[in-house]
Amino acid sequence: MAERQHGRAGGTVVAAGLMACVCLSASGCGDSGEAAEDPVHTLHEAADALVDAKSSRARTSMEMATGGTRVTIRGEGVYDYTRRLGRLKVLLPQDPAGRVEHRPITELLAPGALFMKNRGAGVPADKWVRVETATLSDGNLVTGGATDPFAAAEVLRGTRTARFVGLTDLAGTEVRHYRGTADLKVAARTASEGGREALAAAAKGFATAVVPFDVFLDEEGRIRKVRHRFSFVNGHRENTVAVASTTLLYDFGTPADVRLPADEDIYAGRIAEE
Repeated sequence: MAERQHGRAGGTVVAAGLMACVCLSASGCGDSGEAAEDPVHTLHEAADALVDAKSSRARTSMEMATGGTRVTIRGEGVYDYTRRLGRLKVLLPQDPAGRVEHRPITELLAPGALFMKNRGAGVPADKWVRVETATLSDGNLVTGGATDPFAAAEVLRGTRTARFVGLTDLAGTEVRHYRGTADLKVAARTASEGGREALAAAAKGFATAVVPFDVFLDEEGRIRKVRHRFSFVNGHRENTVAVASTTLLYDFGTPADVRLPADEDIYAGRIAEE
């Protein structure tokens, strides 16, 4: 009887062990690679994976909320990660009647600079407005109505906490979903040379340097989707604006011929307030 009970107990231990292995495998642990992965380290390298990809198409969406007002600005274009140059057409929100009040803004993104066409009243139609991103309190993570895709990736260089949420499908591609927080001060110290000053300005200008995010990486470690939640003070300290910026990247390797305007095509006059 004792021997039979011992065998039964041993079988229970074996069964429990098998069940644990099944549970670990189903949750993406065990030998799947997720257990050995350090999500923080993986996200620190996400921007480098984009450089390896050379270029892509991009879609952006920026939702701003303050008080009871919420607006959404959308953009679409291409980005060259090796040269850190991008071109986006940004669509401003409609008025309450559903009419578009402004023409689309064409934006050229470059290290340390943002060029905009159709940006301000009184600017000739064939001229560009140039803004030094390091002079902006948000480092152009918000001002342009679209977060520079490479800047969005470099924010992740400041990842402090992150966890693997799970596998999911994004436009037919299996991606890994991570959730965490990044510190803009850390990101500024480890960013590429062209992005350090802008991220440092954002670290000082936002209400907090800590940025919550959700990011989705493909099997090559490239960002397919990243959503940041920024917060900044508009005027008085009690008027805090919440911004959710989403960047979608796809069609990697697509041609991205971005040419910056010549000096004579840049408007040097005063931009009227709209």
